[in-house]
Amino acid sequence: MTHSLEARGSEVRVPTPRAGRPPSRRDPRPRAKQTWRRAIARDWRLYTFLIVPLVFLLVFKYIPMLGNIIAFRRFRPGGSIFGDEWVGLYYFQAFATNQQFWKVFGNTVVLGGLTLLVTFPLPIVLALMLNELRSRRFKRIVQTISYLPHFMSIVIVAGLVLQLTALNGTVNQVVEAMGADPVPFMQRPEWFRTIYVSSEVWQTVGWGTILYLAALTTIDDQLYEAARVDGANRWKQTWHITLPGIRPTMMVLLILNIGSFMAVGFEKVLLLQNPLVYSTGDVIATYLYRVGIQSAQFSYGTAIGLFEAAIGLVLVLLANGLSRRMVGTSLW
Repeated sequence: MTHSLEARGSEVRVPTPRAGRPPSRRDPRPRAKQTWRRAIARDWRLYTFLIVPLVFLLVFKYIPMLGNIIAFRRFRPGGSIFGDEWVGLYYFQAFATNQQFWKVFGNTVVLGGLTLLVTFPLPIVLALMLNELRSRRFKRIVQTISYLPHFMSIVIVAGLVLQLTALNGTVNQVVEAMGADPVPFMQRPEWFRTIYVSSEVWQTVGWGTILYLAALTTIDDQLYEAARVDGANRWKQTWHITLPGIRPTMMVLLILNIGSFMAVGFEKVLLLQNPLVYSTGDVIATYLYRVGIQSAQFSYGTAIGLFEAAIGLVLVLLANGLSRRMVGTSLW
């Protein structure tokens, strides 16, 4: 090959590297395998920030899980914290045959379903409406007013609800002004769910728009410009660009809300309810409080709490699996 080139008088030129760029050479030395020990030794200052959260989770989340063993053992006050004798599924059979438990279980499902059905889509609607506002000042005013109830204590919210719905409260004053008789709202079981869900909407919807407004800022403005060039109106832009853009956030929050489906707000329900509305307002959390704490049936209450947690885990797994298959978005 070399002789043929010389015979032709050809000149072989070796390409020279560009100025400022040394010739690329593959490093013959093998890279050290990245291990968790090397990572900690290199960035130990950053990892120290994890100490407090990990200790918090260990002390307040994982160690208390050991107490679930008394759902299978008979616990007596003054005895062992892990129970005195093994009883197996006795307490699970006890609440499975208790009609009062299934009544509060049904109330929990209905109240949790209504709360999820109403409070989940409303933050999306409010975020879309705020996103369409052109006046930044008016937008900030609306956001501030809608966020304020979230920072109020549950006790204050419950007190306001009780004052508004009392016989001589604001709602009944309006009812009387319209010529009707005052209604004892908090003494009638059929009104409890409406009042509870309404208070949840007032307290949580404004705060729930924060994540959706943050997700809206990640959508590329060029998509809207291209849609306007194609003649799409605002409704079509929202349907084909905005909603698909925030769909991952929607699905993640939906999975989290489904996971807490059975954990209806204990504090607010306890503060709002009374024996007259137990037929519709008594949920598993308040039933556990009366039976497990006030009546000192700790093993029975633990069994019910473990059953409720198992349902929540199954719901999260199902919702995550369906979201991964149908939408392609999931928590893990």
